[in-house]
Amino acid sequence: MDDNRPFSHSADPHGAKANFDVNEQKLHNEGPPGFIRQVTNLLIVSGVLAAIFMLVLWLR
Repeated sequence: MDDNRPFSHSADPHGAKANFDVNEQKLHNEGPPGFIRQVTNLLIVSGVLAAIFMLVLWLR
């Protein structure tokens, strides 16, 4: 009956459940990703890149 739908059944239902549980726990601990979190992550990445750039300029 489901021969024409190869992805109708999960290959590893226990792995899918474990992945769901991990994602659910992360959402419970950290909350949904929002604008403030994205801006904070962007500032952190920008700071790290700026520090690397300054270090390269200083060592030249």
